[in-house]
Amino acid sequence: MSDTATIEQPGSAVSPSVSTKIVDANMHWLPGNLFSDERLLNAFIGSVPREYGITARVEPVTGQNIRQIIIEQPKGCVNLNYAENQYSLEGQLADMAKVGIDQGVFRLPCWQEWLDLDTCKIVNDGLADYVKRSDGRLSALAVAPPWGTADCKREVERCIKDLGFRGVQMAAHYGNLYLDDESFRPYFSFLNDLGVPVVVHHTPLPVDYGSLLSYTNQRRQYGRCVAQATAVGRELFSGMFDDFPNLKLIHSMLGGGFFAYVDMLVPPRKEEFKDAVDRFEVQSNRLRSQLKENIFFDVSGAPQWGKAQLECAVKVIGGQNILYGSSYPIRQDWYFQGLDFVRALDISEEDKIAILGGNAMRLFKLN
Repeated sequence: MSDTATIEQPGSAVSPSVSTKIVDANMHWLPGNLFSDERLLNAFIGSVPREYGITARVEPVTGQNIRQIIIEQPKGCVNLNYAENQYSLEGQLADMAKVGIDQGVFRLPCWQEWLDLDTCKIVNDGLADYVKRSDGRLSALAVAPPWGTADCKREVERCIKDLGFRGVQMAAHYGNLYLDDESFRPYFSFLNDLGVPVVVHHTPLPVDYGSLLSYTNQRRQYGRCVAQATAVGRELFSGMFDDFPNLKLIHSMLGGGFFAYVDMLVPPRKEEFKDAVDRFEVQSNRLRSQLKENIFFDVSGAPQWGKAQLECAVKVIGGQNILYGSSYPIRQDWYFQGLDFVRALDISEEDKIAILGGNAMRLFKLN
């Protein structure tokens, strides 16, 4: 268990001085009986939309006595692998204790885009049981189809009010629709009034992905980043936060590296320089304020970014808008080296405390 620290939380609804724990805001969960319950497995596999050229299958892991779910988009291009027996409560709690994680916030890895309401209810009930058996070490995020129907809203309310969930999970896009699409407005209106944070998990690929398919890392890593950065930009420029000012969207994968484009996409005004043609229409002050107040980012595996990139992200975005997340159990090095990686960054101690737990405690109200 890690030591606690004290940090001021400007603009927070909680006490100005809070005891801050180490929080992993991006831990993955799938039902422990996913591979053994044929009906549940078929529900997961069947939710993948073949009409979008996405295929899902179950096959053995070579050289091991376990199976895996493989998702390809399009056929022949592997984007997701889910191995059996990686999501046990005892194993995850033991790994948390070994690393020094006090609290974990759990979500599905990428399935948010596809599951129907009945399967979401099964997932939410499973997550609630998982959290209950963790003796206060775990929290969860509700999943529901994002169309704002009465039944979907009732399910989210059940998760938040009855099951004690700390927020909602969504995908960066659903099929061809990014989150700025008007189809999501009824859901966002509801979430804005409910006042809970929304974690936006990355999708395997952006909507337009043809040029990314040829090479594995270009497809599996950069593709996720393109999807997330596109989502963040569309949300910011769409004006959705004018209508839903209480929304707090937390994007995985550092928003696809969105920090690298902030000054390009939302340039600070320089009134002393005038061009003959105003080529870039932006309202910098408003958008920069919304970027600070409404959009947050989790690192989704600190070692994969590198020291210079993470320090740049903190400098550009600010430590108050970045959450620590490991994407457990995706890669061992991201999890077991991630905390020390952040602690070694050349950033302020205040930013380290905020990233490693303070921001998650504030946003998810984990006190």
